Amino acid sequence: MTLLRDHDLARAFDHASHSYDLLTALNPGYRADLARSARRLRLPDGGAGLRVLDLGCGTGASTRALLRAAPYARITAVDASAGMLRRALTKTWPDRVRFRHLTAEEVSTAEEGRYDAVFAAYLFRNVTDPDGVLATVRALLRPGGRLAVHEYSLSGSAAHRALWTAVCHGVIIPAGTLSGDRALYRHLWRSVLAFDTAPEFAARLTEAGFTGVRTVPLAGWQTGIVHTFLAREAAVTPRDAR
Repeated sequence: MTLLRDHDLARAFDHASHSYDLLTALNPGYRADLARSARRLRLPDGGAGLRVLDLGCGTGASTRALLRAAPYARITAVDASAGMLRRALTKTWPDRVRFRHLTAEEVSTAEEGRYDAVFAAYLFRNVTDPDGVLATVRALLRPGGRLAVHEYSLSGSAAHRALWTAVCHGVIIPAGTLSGDRALYRHLWRSVLAFDTAPEFAARLTEAGFTGVRTVPLAGWQTGIVHTFLAREAAVTPRDAR
C-alpha cells in the first residue's frame, strides 16, 4: 500500500473529521498523553508573554493540551486539513487561541513571526520531507526556543512492532472501516512502520541542528510505540550576536 501524502492525506483527514474525536476517544490515554507531552515543554509562568505554535493541530486535542499546560500563552494552531480545522472551530476557545489553514511547510511564509515553543503531535511521519519541516521549525523558533514532538515512533523492538500491527488490525483499522475511513487508518498503520524508530528520529533532530535532544517514552500500552521528543533551538551566544 502506498502511503497517503500531501493533498491526498489532507482530503482523507477532511473526510474523517466527523468521527475523528470519537475514534481517538477509544484510545486509552490519548488525551492524557498529549497533555503529558505538552507539559514537558515546561513553559514558565503558565506561558505568560509567550507565543506557542501547535503544528498539525487536527481537531484541537493537541491545542487543548497546550492550553492546559500554558494557559496564558498565545497559541497559533495550524493544520493542512480544512475539515479538521472546521471541527476544531466548533469548540470553545479563549481569544488568545487562533486557528489557521496552513501546511507545516507554509507556516514559515505566513509572516507569523517567531515562536517561543513549537508543539507537533502526530505530524512528522505524515510529511513528505521531515528534514525540510524541521528546518522550518528551527527558523520559526526564537533562540533558545523549545520543541516537543509527540509521535508514533517505535522503539525498534520487534515486540513493539508486532504489538502495533496487532492493535491496528484488531481495533484501529476495523473501527476506521466502520466510519468509512479505512484508507486513512491503514495509512496510520503503515506510516508508523515506515517512519523513524525513536533513536533514529532523535538522531534526525540532532542532525537538523537542535540541541538538548531527549526521548521520553509514554506509559501504558503505548510504551515503546509513542514517544515525546524534546529539543531546543540553540541560544544565541555573545559571539553569535556580533
